[in-house]
Amino acid sequence: MDCVNTSGKRKTALARASVRKGTGKVTVNKVPLELYTPELAKLKILEPLELVPEKVAGVDISITLDGGGIMGQAAAARTAVAKGLVEFYEDEELEAVFRAYDRSLMVNDDRRKLPKNPLGHGARAKKQKSYR
Repeated sequence: MDCVNTSGKRKTALARASVRKGTGKVTVNKVPLELYTPELAKLKILEPLELVPEKVAGVDISITLDGGGIMGQAAAARTAVAKGLVEFYEDEELEAVFRAYDRSLMVNDDRRKLPKNPLGHGARAKKQKSYR
């Protein structure tokens, strides 16, 4: 394949990854991954890349992040990268490696916030009841 485009989601964060033949460069919003901050988010994005370093050496990965918070974006990015690598190489064993490590590498996280209720300040919190 020449170029593969995939996406990943977590909460309201959306990540789009394009995987193409190259030299192993990874960019996040046009910034090299080595310079991406915070460190914890960078490590999260690196997870699928560290599982199969021999596959990553032959491709360039460009990730665009949008919406959500920093860690939500990182989780969405790792899903997009893993999906992109599997689709680029069309490899079932690669998908099995990712699924064995963590299912959320191949499946978007469908959990969302509960809607706010009219009786309180949030989804579960209620106004206190006073008897006196």
